[in-house]
Amino acid sequence: MISITAMCKERTLLSLEETAVIEDMARHLQLIADVSQSDVFIDCPLPDAGTALVVAQAHPATAPSLYKTSVIGQLAYAHNEPAVMYCLLSGQPVIGSRGISQEHIAMQQHVVPIRAQAEGRVIGALIMEQDISERLEQEKHVEHLMETTEQLSETLLKVAMSEGSMTMLMHEGIVLFDEMERVTYTNPRAVLMLREIGHAGLLQGKTLAELFYDRLGSRSVVGHRGIFHEDIQLGPTAFELKAVSIYKGQRVVGGLMLIRDVSDLREKDKQLMMKSAVIKEIHHRVKNNLQTVSSLLRLQMRRTKLDEVKTVYRDSINRISSIAIIHEMLAFDGLDTIRFIDVVDRIAKNIVSSTAKPDQSIRVHLCGDELTLPSDMATTLALVVNELIQNCVVHAFADRESGEIDIALRRSGQIVTVRVADNGVGIRSEKQTDPKGHLGLKITETLVNENLGGMLSITSDGSGTEVQLTFSLAKA
Repeated sequence: MISITAMCKERTLLSLEETAVIEDMARHLQLIADVSQSDVFIDCPLPDAGTALVVAQAHPATAPSLYKTSVIGQLAYAHNEPAVMYCLLSGQPVIGSRGISQEHIAMQQHVVPIRAQAEGRVIGALIMEQDISERLEQEKHVEHLMETTEQLSETLLKVAMSEGSMTMLMHEGIVLFDEMERVTYTNPRAVLMLREIGHAGLLQGKTLAELFYDRLGSRSVVGHRGIFHEDIQLGPTAFELKAVSIYKGQRVVGGLMLIRDVSDLREKDKQLMMKSAVIKEIHHRVKNNLQTVSSLLRLQMRRTKLDEVKTVYRDSINRISSIAIIHEMLAFDGLDTIRFIDVVDRIAKNIVSSTAKPDQSIRVHLCGDELTLPSDMATTLALVVNELIQNCVVHAFADRESGEIDIALRRSGQIVTVRVADNGVGIRSEKQTDPKGHLGLKITETLVNENLGGMLSITSDGSGTEVQLTFSLAKA
């Protein structure tokens, strides 16, 4: 193969120094081709101003080549390679020029001049050519999609403009407007809605601002990015407005607005808020009444001198307080469900503070899942937990200075397990032949079996007592 020096000496007007620059560039041609994933060439100008000579070529090893054969030694003419000729004559690069290769493949050219020195004359052109067949196919798909979208918009406009029965099936009002936000069409449903707020005459020609009495503020509907959304209240009537702009090419030609009457929904929301406030007030008053009953019982307890009667009063006060805690939480949250672990925490603190002896140190450890229960189920379980904790404080640590109570709440699917354990003297140490002989345990067993549909198990020895109850949320 003839060398670059021989070709340049024989066919071009390049000097030896300029030819050396071309040869040095050609040594890096393969690296440039691999990095850019392009076919790379060097063309040098010939004495004929409209012709260039291909003196070097490199095929990329990292991508398919546009050429099956070598083109070194061939001529490039102005009518076939206008970008190359422009670069050689003007000394300006040409980036992103598109054309067809000799193999009839769509390609993109990047042409940059090669100079003898920093500001010297142009002695060649470095050309990079990439296959853009797939890119052109994708661009055609995008262009076709844009045309289809534009046709669909025009079809929707025509359908909306027709006075057929189709628009009567819609619950929303349809308003079409032009680029100046003037109404061009309203369907029958929109006419009825706008008549409710005082528009009885012709609507075509009015602006959107006039339709809604300037309630849209300074916001522009035409050209709005995405979906325009606004809620407005006009007397007793509430509207939800949604609008989109319609484009033809890159120009906004108008838009479409949907009007939905949400007056009934707003009224129902108000009623729900009022009912919620009433329910919260009821729970609050029930809680106050229960606390009043507890105060009366506490006064009676102070007046009696019999310890057995005081115990009955104290147990009753704790039970009432447990129910009052439920109503207090319902009054605060306004919901019909209770986060039960908070209830247990408050019940435990209340019983320990009111029942334990002054010189006793009883600690409660609470752990488990954040169990959420309906109010009626939470009330039942609160009474159960109240009895179990009360039995621990009164019976397990009766003759002890300190004690510990462990409470665990667990939920697995629909199954709930509540475990209350102490490190007290145990039930049998109190000389009880029947572990369920206590009134508190009888109350607990009845509530678990009948109200919760669950099971109760008790284990006790000299190291303490453990009570575990299990019930199903679905069954309860």
